[in-house]
Parts: sequence; C-alpha cells; structure tokens
Amino acid sequence: MPSSVLLEVPALADFNKAWAELTDWLSRLDREIKSQRVKVGDLDDINGMIIKQKAILQDLEQRRPQLDELITAAQNLKNKTSNQEARTIITDRIEKIQSQWDDVHGYLQSRRQQLQEMLKDSTQWLEAKREAEQVLEQAKAKLESWKEISYTMEALKKQNTELKQFSKEIRQWQINVDVANDMALKLLRDYSADDTRNVQLMTDSINASWAAINKRVCDREAALESALRMLQQFYLDLEKFLAWLTEAETTANVLQDATHKEKTLEDAKMVRDLMKQWQELQAEIDAHTDIYHNLDENGQKILRSLEGSEDATLLQRRLDNMNFRWSELRKKSLNIRSHLEASTDQWKRLHLSLQELLAWLQLKEDELKQQAPIGGDLPTVQKQNDIHRTFKRELKTKEPVIRNALETVRIFLAEQPVEAVEKVCPEPRDLSPEERAHSATKLLQRQVDEVRTEWDKLNLQSADWQKKIDDALERLQGLQEAMDELDLKLRQAEAFKGSWQPVGDLLIDSLQDHLEKVKVYRAELVPLKEKVHHVNELAHRFTPSDIQLSQYNLSCVEDLNTRWKVLQVAVDERIKQLHEAHRDFGPTSQHFLTTSVQGPWERAISPNKVPYYINHETQTTCWDHPKMTELYQSLADLNNVRFSAYRTAMKLRRLQKALCLDLLSLSAACDALDQHNLKQNDQPMDILQIINCLTTIYDRLEQEHNNLVNVPLCVDMCLNWLLNVYDTGRTGRIRVLSFKTGVVSLCKAHLEDKYRYLFKQVASSTGFCDQRRLGLLLHDSIQIPRQLGEVASFGGSNIEPSVRSCFQFANNKPEIEAALFLDWMRLEPQSMVWLPVLHRVAAAETAKHQAKCNICKECPIIGFRYRSLKHFNYDICQSCFFSGRVAKGHKMHYPMVEYCTPTTSGEDVRDFAKVLKNKFRTKRYFAKHPRMGYLPVQTVLEGDNMETPASSPQLSHDDTHSRIEHYASRLAEMENTNGSYLNDSISPNESIDDEHLLIQHYCQSLNQESPLSQPRSPAQILISLESEERGELERILADLEEENRNLQAEYERLKQQHEHKGLSPLPSPPEMMPVSPQSPRDAELIAEAKLLRQHKGRLEARMQILEDHNKQLESQLHRLRQLLEQPQADAKVNGTTLSSPSTSLQRSGSSQPMLLRVVGSQTSETMGEDELLSPPQDTSTGLEEVMEQLNNSFPSSRGHNVGSLFHMADDLGRAMETLVTVMTDDKVLE
Repeated sequence: MPSSVLLEVPALADFNKAWAELTDWLSRLDREIKSQRVKVGDLDDINGMIIKQKAILQDLEQRRPQLDELITAAQNLKNKTSNQEARTIITDRIEKIQSQWDDVHGYLQSRRQQLQEMLKDSTQWLEAKREAEQVLEQAKAKLESWKEISYTMEALKKQNTELKQFSKEIRQWQINVDVANDMALKLLRDYSADDTRNVQLMTDSINASWAAINKRVCDREAALESALRMLQQFYLDLEKFLAWLTEAETTANVLQDATHKEKTLEDAKMVRDLMKQWQELQAEIDAHTDIYHNLDENGQKILRSLEGSEDATLLQRRLDNMNFRWSELRKKSLNIRSHLEASTDQWKRLHLSLQELLAWLQLKEDELKQQAPIGGDLPTVQKQNDIHRTFKRELKTKEPVIRNALETVRIFLAEQPVEAVEKVCPEPRDLSPEERAHSATKLLQRQVDEVRTEWDKLNLQSADWQKKIDDALERLQGLQEAMDELDLKLRQAEAFKGSWQPVGDLLIDSLQDHLEKVKVYRAELVPLKEKVHHVNELAHRFTPSDIQLSQYNLSCVEDLNTRWKVLQVAVDERIKQLHEAHRDFGPTSQHFLTTSVQGPWERAISPNKVPYYINHETQTTCWDHPKMTELYQSLADLNNVRFSAYRTAMKLRRLQKALCLDLLSLSAACDALDQHNLKQNDQPMDILQIINCLTTIYDRLEQEHNNLVNVPLCVDMCLNWLLNVYDTGRTGRIRVLSFKTGVVSLCKAHLEDKYRYLFKQVASSTGFCDQRRLGLLLHDSIQIPRQLGEVASFGGSNIEPSVRSCFQFANNKPEIEAALFLDWMRLEPQSMVWLPVLHRVAAAETAKHQAKCNICKECPIIGFRYRSLKHFNYDICQSCFFSGRVAKGHKMHYPMVEYCTPTTSGEDVRDFAKVLKNKFRTKRYFAKHPRMGYLPVQTVLEGDNMETPASSPQLSHDDTHSRIEHYASRLAEMENTNGSYLNDSISPNESIDDEHLLIQHYCQSLNQESPLSQPRSPAQILISLESEERGELERILADLEEENRNLQAEYERLKQQHEHKGLSPLPSPPEMMPVSPQSPRDAELIAEAKLLRQHKGRLEARMQILEDHNKQLESQLHRLRQLLEQPQADAKVNGTTLSSPSTSLQRSGSSQPMLLRVVGSQTSETMGEDELLSPPQDTSTGLEEVMEQLNNSFPSSRGHNVGSLFHMADDLGRAMETLVTVMTDDKVLE
C-alpha cells in the first residue's frame, strides 16, 4: 500500500497488519491441507486425517470472528475516509481475503466429504479384498491337496470329476476377485491424488496369485486328459505291438531256418536274398524300437498306479513277456546276420565287425566328451541330462550287438582249426602256417580286448557323467530355489519401500509411527540377510574347476546382492532421515516452539538444548523470550506497591496469568507428572523432559480453553521462567522437585491442597519429613520470589531459620507429619507468606464490595477492601492502601481488616464490636501492641546457611541476584523499625524512598550488562564502561556527600542544643550506659539519637554497596585486560560480534529484571529504651577525609583511555578501603 495513503489514513496500518496476519495464516493453512496425502485403503490413516481436517475446520471457524472484525473494520475505514485509492485497496483486500477464506473453507469441506467417501470405498474394498484372499486361500489349499496322477481308469475319472468340480468353484470365486478388482480400480481412479500404491500392490498380488491358480488348473486338466488318452491307447498299442512282434518272430524263424540249410551259404545269390530279407526285418525292428520304449515306460507308470492289485500282476506278466520276446527277436536278428556273414571270408568279416565296433565306440566317446563341461544354469544341465539319457539308450541298444560280436569271435577262435585260419589268412606267403594262424589269432584277440575295454570304459564314463549331471542338477536346483525365494522376498520388501512417502511430505505427528514401522520393517529384514548369505554360499560352492556358473546365474546373484545392499542403505537412510526429522520437527523436538516468537526474533538452541533468542534487527542474543522480557518490564508498574508480600503476589499473579497456569488444576498437573513418570524428586530433568511435560500440560489446557492457550508460546515462556528461577546458569537441567514446586505453586488449586502435595513430595514413605527434606522444599519455594528480587523481605534465601521455626513449632521433633506442617503453614511463615497472599490476590480480583473508598471515593470497591477497626465506616481500596495514602484523621498504624470477598452481616457485626472496643484504646496501646499478619522468622543475616542443593545449579560467581539480595538484606535489617506489615505502624520517611531510588538506580545500571545491550568490540566496552561507571559513581558520591553534610549538620545541631541546655558532654562510645528517660527532654534526646543511628546505618549500607560495586568494577577491568590480550577474532552471529550462549550464560543473571523495592514491612520490633546512641566525635573528621579522597579520585579532566581508567579504579579502591576502615572502626567503637 502506498505510504501516502498510509499517512493520510493512519488507521490503515492496523488494518494492513491484521489483514497480512490473517492472509499469511490462510496461505500456510492452504499449503498445509493441500500437501496432506492419505494412504488409500488404510482406515486408520483416513480416520486420522478426518480428525485432523475436523480440527482444522474448527480452528477456521474459531477464526471466523477475526475475519468478521476485519470486514467490519474495513467497512468503517471506507466510511471514514474519502480517499478513493484507499477505499479501492481496502475493497480489493477484503474481496481477496474473503475469496481466500471461501476457497480454504470450500476445499476443507470438499476434502472432508472426499475423505468420508474414501473411507466408505476403502472399507468396501478391504471387505472385498478379504473375501478374495479367503477364496485364494481355499483354492491354494485345494491345489495342495491334489494327489499325483494315477494311471487307472477309475482314479483318472475320479480325479477328473474333482477337477471339474474345482473348476466350477473357480468360476464362482472369480466373482469375488472381480469385485475386489473393480473396487480397487475405483479407488485408483477416484483418489489418484492420494497414495494408492498400497492398493495397487495388493491388487497386483491378488491377480498374480489368481492367475497362477488358473494356470495350475489348466495344466492339471491337460495332464489328466493326456493320462486318460494314454491309458485308453496303451492297451491297444500293446496289443498291436505284440501282434507285430508275433509276425516279426515268425519272419525271423523262417530266415533262421533258411540260413541253416545245407549249402545255403555256398549259393551267393541265395545269401544276398536272405541278407535283403534280414535287412527288411532289422528295419522293422529299428522302426518299432521307440514304440517298445514308450510302451515300456507307460507300462511302468501304470504298474505303479496298480501296485498291489491283480491287474498289476497281469500287466507285469505281459510286459515281462513283451521284453523277453523283444530281446529274443533282436538276438535272432543278430544270429541270422552272423550266420549269413559266415563264409570263407569269415576272418575278414569278424575283423571288420570289430573295427566297426571300435570306430563306433570311439565316436561315442568323442560324443560324450563333447557333452562336457557341466552347464552353469538349470536349463542347460536339464538339456544335457536329456541328451545323455538318449546317449544311454543308444548304449543299451548297442549292448547286445557288442556282446554278440565278442561271443562270435570267441566261438570262431575256439572252433576253427589252424588250416581254416590259414585259409582265411593266406598272406603273407613267406610265413609258415603256424605263424600265420598265430598272427590272425592275436589280431582278433587284440581287437576283442580293445572292444571290451573301450566298451567298459565308455560305460564307466557314461555313469560318471550321469553322476555329475545329477549332482549339478541338485545343486543348481537348490541355488535356483534359493534365488527365487530371495527374489520374491526382495520384491516384497522393495514394494514396501516403494510405498514410502518423502520424509518432507509426512505429517509431524506421524513421524514416530513411520519410524516405528521402518524399525519393524528392518527387523523383518534380518531373516532376509540370512537368505542372502545362503545364496552367496551356494554360489561360491560352484568353482571354475568344478562347475562354472553361467553368466546369467552370476548376474542374478550379483543383482540380488546389489538389491539387498540398496535396500539396506535405503532403510538406514530412511531411519536416519526420520530420526533427524523427528529430532528437528517431531513431538519430542523443540521445532514446534519456533512459532512462539515473531520476526525479527528467532528461537535458537544451544548445544545443551537450552533455548536462546536472536534479534536479527539489532543482531543480539539473549536468554529471555521477548514476551518474557516485556512481562518483566511490565512488572515494574507494581513497584509502587509499598508492601512486599502484596507486591510479590501481584507480580506472581501477573506472571501466573501470562503463563496460563491459572487455568491448570492440581489434578491435571498431577496427571501430567504421572504420565511422564516424574516420581524421583531428586532426579534431574533435561530440557526435552521439561518441554514434553509442559506440552502435555498445555495440550490439555488447550482442549479445555482453546481460545486462551497458545501452546508453543506458553510452553516456551513457562520453560523460560523455570530456567530463570531454578537454572540461572543455563546448564539445561533442574530437579524434578524444583519443576513440581514451580508448577504447583502457580497452578489453580486450594491453598491447603498445594501444601499437602508439596509436603508429600518431600515426605518419606511413612509420611514424615525431616529438616533436610523440608529445607529442600523451602529452598525451591523461596527461589520464586528470589527471581523477582523480593527475597530479602521474606527472610532471604537462607531457609535455615524457617526450618528451625517449623520444627520449634512442632516441639523440636526429629520429624514432622503433614498435619503439623499444615498448622505451621496456616500461620503464614515469613518465607512462604507470598503464597497465601497470591491466593487472596487471585480471589479479590473479581470481588466487588458495596462500599466507598474514603480516599479516592471509588465505589464500589473492586479487589481488596480494607476496613478500619479504629473509625466507623472507614474503608480504603487496594490502590490507596498499597500506595500508602491515608485520609485526614486516620493513621497507617491504626488496625485494619482486609477482605478479599464481600462481607457478610456477621463480619459487619464483628468489626463493629472491634471498632467500638478500639475507640477506648490510646495511641500508646497500638504502639506497644503491634500486630503481625505473618509468622516472623529470623533475619537473613542470622544462622548458618543450609547447604544449597547441588541439583539446582547456580552461577559459579556471585551473580546479580546474590548481590542485590545482600544489599536488600542489609537495608531491610536497618529499616525493620520504620514500618510494619499490614496492621503495623508505618512511619513515612522520605529517606526510605531515597534509598529505594538509590537501589533502583543501581539495579538499572547493572541491568545494562544484559546480552541485549552488549557492546560489539573491546573499544566500545572501554568507552561504555568508562562513561557509565564514572557517571554512576559520581552520582553515588554526590549522594554520599549530601548525606555526610546532613549528618554533620544534624550532629552540630544536636551538640549545640545539648550544650545550650547545660548538659555534660556526651560520653564516648565505650562509656555509654543504658539510661531510662526521666523527662520529656531525655525522651527527645533518645529520639534524636535513634534518628542519628538510623542515618549511620544507612550510610553503612551504602558503604557496603560501594565496596561491592568496586569489586565488580575490578572484575570488569580484569575481563577487559583479557579481551585486549586475546585476538579480536570472536565468533560472529548474523554479522555482529556476539557472545555465544555459553558465554552469555555467565551473565544470564543480569539479563533478568532487577525490580527491587524494599519496604520494612516484614519484620517489626519495638524499639527498646536502652538503645540510646550518642554520635561518635570523630566520625565527621574521618568522613571528610574519605570524601576528599573520593573527590581526588575523579579529577575534572580525564582522558578516555585504558590507563586512566585503570588509575581511576585503583584510586577508587584505595578510597573505598579508607571508607571501610573508618566505618568499621566506628562500628567497633559502637
């Protein structure tokens, strides 16, 4: 929007701010809801998304009044301005945000409707899927129950009938699968924008299983039909083969008879005819060889099916007969050939026959060698097995031929005489007949031996090769099965991995669920690792010298290993990403707390998880939340409350409301503590545990008070407050007892219920508490006002006097029970009086009293009402009472009664009686009978310090809280006679206000050390320190000079008056003796001496302040020396030199608001008449010397350099030493 328009219409700035905030919120909401994806088919995920959408819609509706207010404000602005440009801009922006609102609201409505429909469709799909899976299980069970095919007619018919029935059921079950597919298709089509991978995966799995079932059914049906045809054809083929066998046997018998006739072999033509007939017979035999083997194999199958029956016996007999006749037929054929070939060339014929056999054996041996090596995959080895089976069949067929040839040669050699051998072997002619016969015999015998050797060798090689094939088949089948199983498991695992959404798209609340699922998934992968090792082990057993795996198998093994490694890396990376996301954005992280601050602020986390805050505008860091800083600054408004208990209570009430702890019931707090198992009170809690517990508390409060609780802001601020109270050193740990004490003290509950709960936390199992345990409780409780700088008024941080008071109340028992503790707490002890006052402040907030304030005339009185018990019908409102205002005729020391609720008639009558009684009492009665509204304990300087619990860490050096507490304690000690609490007399004294102002100025100077105003370089540190410290010291010295002048004047006046009245000189301090006033003149002298002593006490307190201030200055100068000596290369945050959180940690005390206002209202004592004090004669002289030294320490002209600053610090130190010596000597003389 143009700046000219903003200048002309100033109200537009607020409108633009509200418009921008609402627009940004709507934009973020729109991006969030449109990025949300749901798993289709997952009812839990869908229901969870519906709940989230409902919550978002409710949040949107709750912001509707904000939109309406913005529209109303826009309309009012348009009516008030006449600037047409401004009116146009307002109209455009309202239309834009209205359209944006309607778009978001419409999308939410449509998305909600879509999710409802998705839930309905997913439910139907899951039901259909469940039915389909049941069908698949039934079908698989049926398939598993199938028996091996039987080769009997009855069994085949039965199996065929069962298969037809199953096929009918399959067709019926197909409907269920189709319904599941249709529903899945609808989900995939209608909700494609969401995550449908799970639906697709399940649908594909169901369809693949169904297809496999159908294929097995078809294969079974084909196998049954083939078995039935074979069974029907077998007996026909057997009969046909046996008939042929009979014909062949007849033909063989005829040929055999013809070849054995005399002189048949001598007729060459006859031999050729018989040989031709034999060849025809042998051709038929060869043609029927396959038929014979098929009949034999099928017959064996039928025999196995008929095992134990009579049919089996008959069939076995027929098969044996067929085999015998087949063998005999082949033998006859061979005999016929042998006989036909027997002639005068018989030796040559036998020699050629053996040569042919040797050539065939060599051929088969080469063929067997060519089958090697063993294949590297299952199909290759199966093919080799089939080839070798044929090879063995050929060997079996050739076996009779070889044996017959060998037998023929043996018979020939045994029967033929030498002449016959000479006939058949006439060459060479130069050999004798005996040599020729012996040579032929050796030749035939050698060939026979070679044939026999080669035949046996070939059979051994064949058997060995078959053994290798069988072994390879078994091992490769095992490897293949292992690889198939691993591949299936990997595909399932990869399918699950494929369903992962990017981590950035996951909802923050679901990170833990996804992390748990992935961890469970990783645990499920452990067996898969064993399978991978098993596959690798099986693969490594195949060595190159044994079986070389094929490239396909090697690739498969490598691919499986690669997929496994990728899967492992993916799972580890997924878990890492989820862990990081859960750490940075999850419920246990602090990410959700980043929204607790707005620009230019940013929430950051130190290494020990302690949050700190960066202001990018000023480029500074601080420990306190910006809202907490604003809250502390707002508490300064309550410093005008004169009574410390009420001042502290009102500050705590404002803090309680800011932290929304006024909405927290004690039962809800206890439930949250029990839920996080915070039972060991001495155990430390880290930052994450504190945040988790606070988140549980505020989440519950948000459900009950949605419009009042901003969970991130409340959690962060409450954490900030707890660390400020119990961990000023920012170590990141507080004790469980400290956490409980802080939360329960500010929660909404009855006062005595709080007392009981807190006592229970420190009591033993028997219900009793000793001094140490009570000290722990009171120590943690007193830290609450201590953090506000109000601890001095409540007895200081030394809780030993309070513990002693409690046990004295219990008659010094070693242990106390809850009842005695409650009785003591009802007396409102000084260290705990702030807590009941807090409850009264809370109760009085809404109280309305029908009375008029006699000072400011407010009517009705809202809040506390203070009724005078000295005057009739005299009331004061809380504002006038807290500020110390009184009406004419009424003194503050008069008794009054406080009401935090409207009075009853009984209380009115009781107060009337008290007023009437007090009317007859004098001033002296009220002065001598002061009343206290609490149980006093000894002062902060009395008693030994109880050991501070180590679990509540403090700063290693004296932090600002401790110093302020000490100064306040000294002032409170000397002001305890100047006022009283509630009903005590309060003497207005301007010097008290001066002292308050002095301490307040001092606190403001200390507060400048906070990280928010830290200098950026050593040079700036020097300049800032020199200017600020010099000005502060000069102001304090000016106050001291003024006070010294007043003291000297008072002393001179008193001295002159004393001499004027003719009294003897005042005795020196050692000669002082208590006297009793005998006259009004003596009483006046006592009063003046008392006043002088008060002045001296104040001066002593200021001296102590200056002494400590000097120590602080020396410490700062020491740090400056270190800064100047070290390299000026400090770490930079956002472009400016900042101290890191660990460095800022040591100064965190000074970053807290030091709102100290001490009113002497917590201790009240009656001044004894024996406390007369004459001023020392040498005090003024010593003070003059001190003041001269202090003035000389600050010359009028000083250079802005380090040397002069060091000299100035030394001079100031010497001056302070002199002042301490003077005041100490004066105190000793006193």
